[in-house]
Amino acid sequence: MAVTTFNPSRASRLQKTAFLPALALAAMFGLAGCDTTSTSDAVIHIDKAQGSEENIASLTAVINANPKDPEGYNVRGSAYGRGGQFRQALNDFNTALQINPRFFQAYANRALVYRNMGQQQQAIADYNAALQINPSYDVAYIGRGNVYRMAGQDDPAFNDFSKAIQLGTTDGRAYHNRGLIYQKRNQQDKAIDDFSKAISLAPNSPEPYNGRGISYIALNDDDNAFADFNHAIELNGNIAESWANQALVYERRGDKAKAARSYRHAVGLDPKYQPARDGLARVGASAG
Repeated sequence: MAVTTFNPSRASRLQKTAFLPALALAAMFGLAGCDTTSTSDAVIHIDKAQGSEENIASLTAVINANPKDPEGYNVRGSAYGRGGQFRQALNDFNTALQINPRFFQAYANRALVYRNMGQQQQAIADYNAALQINPSYDVAYIGRGNVYRMAGQDDPAFNDFSKAIQLGTTDGRAYHNRGLIYQKRNQQDKAIDDFSKAISLAPNSPEPYNGRGISYIALNDDDNAFADFNHAIELNGNIAESWANQALVYERRGDKAKAARSYRHAVGLDPKYQPARDGLARVGASAG
């Protein structure tokens, strides 16, 4: 699912440290359909090692060796972004774009940082700029679609995800996020198809399993839902939604003891995860 943000012919000297090259990691799927919300809606997965002094020094040496190469700034900006140093990331992307105003990948990377800073309008503007330069850039359609979806603008989001799919994207987030919209529209069969495609592209990501499981629940197919939720837990046991979803199946089966245990586990992972707290209340259990 990786989408490169710099020229592959130069990758050996630029080090492959770009964060999500403009949202390329499967782990950044957003999950916010039906009764679930997502702890993975933070669009950048912070990895402090990416912003370490050693890593930044190495990338700075590359820039110093060729200060007019915008790709060096793009890669270092990506490392800053992954390290949670957003202002430094913006500065590097700004420099890259000053050197090459048509560097559409840098626009998409800067948009990602703006998204993480809560500056959604700036993010939209940067995605628009990237697409004006390269109308076939699937990463920008997916990123912009996510901004629209999180703002509740489902129609333009749907159109952006569909455009990325039409372009032949291999990024499962396009299918996953379009599936969430189908799910919200109660078009569960289409949602399941999209979640399944997302799973085929990113089989180690728990989020599309959770999404598909919720659609199975909506169709009263608890067995397939249970299998999906359990597999999501196997892939990553630290996601509250997965445990709360598993608990929901137990609850629907009338097994309040197991439901309470899974809801408690979800609350332990995320004390603010309301679906789990609500579930505990329904089965007559406490969070303690």
